[in-house]
Amino acid sequence: MSQFRTRALASVAAAASLSLLLAACGGGEDSDSAAKPTEATKGKVTLEFWSWTDGIEAQTKVWNKEHPETQIKFVNAAGDTAYQKLRAAVNAGTAPCLSKMDGMNLANFAADGLLTDITDVAGQYKGKYTAAAWNAVSPGGTTFGIPMGSSPLFTAYRADLFEKYGIEAPKTWDDLIAAGKKAQKKNKKVKIFNMAGEDPSTLVDLSWESGAQWYKAEDDHWVVDFTSPEALKAGDIVQQLVDNDLASNASYADPGVFKTWDLGTTIAMTTSTWQLPIYNTNFPKSKGKWQLADSPMFDTAKPQTSSNFDTLGVLKGCKYPDRAAEFAAWLSSSKESLTTLTDPASKSGLFPAVTDVSPYVDKIIPTEMFNGESDSAKVITDAASWVGDQWQYGPNYAAMYSEMQKQWGKVMKKEITVKEMLTSIEKWTVDDLNDKGIKAVAGS
Repeated sequence: MSQFRTRALASVAAAASLSLLLAACGGGEDSDSAAKPTEATKGKVTLEFWSWTDGIEAQTKVWNKEHPETQIKFVNAAGDTAYQKLRAAVNAGTAPCLSKMDGMNLANFAADGLLTDITDVAGQYKGKYTAAAWNAVSPGGTTFGIPMGSSPLFTAYRADLFEKYGIEAPKTWDDLIAAGKKAQKKNKKVKIFNMAGEDPSTLVDLSWESGAQWYKAEDDHWVVDFTSPEALKAGDIVQQLVDNDLASNASYADPGVFKTWDLGTTIAMTTSTWQLPIYNTNFPKSKGKWQLADSPMFDTAKPQTSSNFDTLGVLKGCKYPDRAAEFAAWLSSSKESLTTLTDPASKSGLFPAVTDVSPYVDKIIPTEMFNGESDSAKVITDAASWVGDQWQYGPNYAAMYSEMQKQWGKVMKKEITVKEMLTSIEKWTVDDLNDKGIKAVAGS
């Protein structure tokens, strides 16, 4: 999961207008103060850092020994209510300078005026990370954090059962559909894929890979487009999987979910780096029968994958944004830090968002899990280089995703079509943004 293709930078107008939108939403007397240029912090400082990733606290101790001028006070913020606690802390004026957060929550916090604009102080670190990763911390072109980790998409499949059913690793999504149909002719109970009723991530991945842009910052507003030709092309693949009963519907909340792959009921999946150790532990019967391959593509001549991103957001009220960015960049890009954090022994599950992931790939691959017939390291490295850089987390992405989860279950039950869901979600998202005072229009 090699360099990313260069992405077009957001226009200055888009960045400025987004800052105005964020200020309007923040509501506080000084809600736009974060957009002002930041002077370099002088002298010894201590800044608070919240995270819930294993192995991170040990790295902060390494940093503290080497950087007496910038001391990090680590707080383990683990728990289902971490984001609620973080919001409450910002509103109470007791927030940390820095906190872990995923890409969609960073965009949400930014839209609510809860983050600090660090564009000026963070620019020097931009070249360390992939374009797609930097995009994740820069909604609308304004930077609010530093990338931490990525999870580029690739395929894991039961090579033994693919051979048994006379199918090959699918190069395209159409190939996946065809392979699923062929396998079912030999075993009508087998499924080529899994789509849980509570989890629309398959549609997100396909939409990202197809080149769709659900959100796009443009001038003084957001363009919301869930029904573009690219988005509908992704939706059509999902619809075919549903209509032809090619996907199992094992819930990821079910502890027994792993059996569908381990026992060969489902024979392929799109997956990522952080999941590999989990499979190695939970696939006892099929160990050594798996193989990695590229994620299916929409256009093999222009390969494009998707990825979730972990970030380190700089919170509103942080007195030392330059030091926070410096520490965050060290933690997420220095060889010293990444050599430890990408080691499975750290239990962090981290895969970096830097431009060159090659030093960190081999050790994350559980070799006993795979049959050794493909170059697993190359599959992962290529996936990292192919993450589409057009994708943008919009201001209400987290709320939109919750709404999509509600409708996704109806799609899986064949009560509504994917296109009907996408049309509905587009309207819901536009209405929700406008209700929040953030100007948005439908794109199609």
